[in-house]
Amino acid sequence: MDTAVTREVEVSVESFFLESESNPEQNRYSFAYRVQLKNLGRETVQLLSRHWIITDSIGKVQHVKGPGVVGEQPVLKPGASYEYTSGSRLESPMGTMEGTYQMVTDEGENFDIRIPMFTLAVPGTLN
Repeated sequence: MDTAVTREVEVSVESFFLESESNPEQNRYSFAYRVQLKNLGRETVQLLSRHWIITDSIGKVQHVKGPGVVGEQPVLKPGASYEYTSGSRLESPMGTMEGTYQMVTDEGENFDIRIPMFTLAVPGTLN
């Protein structure tokens, strides 16, 4: 699991290869990833939007931006956590994802938190 802490918000990510949804003959490799956010601080924060940078091993880079995550804009009170699972598809058997979540405090202060870079890989490609 890859983890980053920005401004007392911890982001942890774990990825999984989805063999049943992949088709290597068509250069289609599907992955799921589970993200957990934990508010380690003293102020309530809300996730407003996301910006993903997805890079595959053949050099294709995608930027994915949008409101919230999986249709939600979770509010994290001090000590609270939020977890969701989503997915991505690559044209190669290996790649990386990283990015930022745009957050806001109860007082209206906007800030970004880092999503750590993590690897998407078909088992055996990292050996």
